[in-house]
Amino acid sequence: MLAEIITIGDEILIGQIVDTNSAWMATELNKIGIRVKQISSISDDREHILKALGEAAGRANIVFITGGLGPTQDDITKKTLAEYFGVGLVENTQALNNVKQIFEKYNRPLLEVNRLQAYVPANCEIILNHNGTAPGMWFSHEGVIYVSMPGVPFEMVYMMEGEVLPKLKSTLKLPVIIHKTLLTVGEGESFLAERIADIENDLPPDIKLAYLPKPGMVRLRLSAFGDDESVLQPKVDGFANRIIERIGNVFVVDQDIAIEKAILDKMAAKGLTLSVAESCTGGYLSHLFTQHAGSSAVFLGGGITYSNQLKESILGVKHETLDQFGAVSEETVTEMVEGALKNFKSDFAVAITGIAGPDGGTADKPVGTVWVAVAGGQKLLIKKFTFGNKRRQNIERSAVMALSMLNTLLT
Repeated sequence: MLAEIITIGDEILIGQIVDTNSAWMATELNKIGIRVKQISSISDDREHILKALGEAAGRANIVFITGGLGPTQDDITKKTLAEYFGVGLVENTQALNNVKQIFEKYNRPLLEVNRLQAYVPANCEIILNHNGTAPGMWFSHEGVIYVSMPGVPFEMVYMMEGEVLPKLKSTLKLPVIIHKTLLTVGEGESFLAERIADIENDLPPDIKLAYLPKPGMVRLRLSAFGDDESVLQPKVDGFANRIIERIGNVFVVDQDIAIEKAILDKMAAKGLTLSVAESCTGGYLSHLFTQHAGSSAVFLGGGITYSNQLKESILGVKHETLDQFGAVSEETVTEMVEGALKNFKSDFAVAITGIAGPDGGTADKPVGTVWVAVAGGQKLLIKKFTFGNKRRQNIERSAVMALSMLNTLLT
């Protein structure tokens, strides 16, 4: 079952807002066996919308449209849909009552422009919007289903979850799609592919393997397609287990979650705590941890010791060490991680010091030189990395490598 998503709005095309709707919709549709064939962003232009609808109908069984349903003159989606289907607009009693209730709730006068939101194409089945005034619309036309929804993300999400997805599941006979994602860190895509080439060659036609690389990480996604979940799931699990056994300690978790979240979960299950001593990453690693709810069960905090003075006063790095070896050195990062363990009283600690750039490098310590230390459980792991000259990338890669090393220490 194939779908297409069309997002309508000049504000998307000029970069004023980011289209988060399509990514969310594609994820949720995939869960129920609907594969997105194409995603398009188009302008608030009648001819553009008509052309996009016609082309989408030739590619997909279901066409999802978001945006252009507001009360102002630039919102033309509803009128254009009526033209596309060759029908007029009619006032819908349910939609009108919904609009009236919203304005009564906030004690605001109902303007004519708001009343017009209750007018919909004559051939549609409305989808009540419990979080806004613009109703959604469901059309069945020449074997294709069209679903038009507001572009406001929270309105669309509630409409999809409460009405659209349940209706799709009850209306259509949908196939089973199973995904299993294995998160790996510290080994490149090509090296992983070489290590598991024989396993990939053994995959049957109904199971596919995709490599999804990011700096320092690769997600391996097994996808199975069929009609019987009870048959597909054991097959996917079997191949996943073979891959996990083969790749060893570069494996992090068999869930599609962020690496820092996987580490927090692993440490929480063992009752372990963590602290950090950051220099060149400037708190970025701490941010990765604290963006996840419940991180305080593991993450105690730490120090952003950007200056040598703070490395000494907060972490206890010796003045002589900094003088002799410099802030970016194995000796300094060792004392940083030991100081974090001692002063912050955590079970594990991570320390990072380096030259993020774009300047500050020397002949023996060029921009991108980073030292990372991870300690805990009577174990210490220290590595030197030489990245490039892009500041942001150096910061992000430093954090990922630190997480990779922490994962190794926890294994």
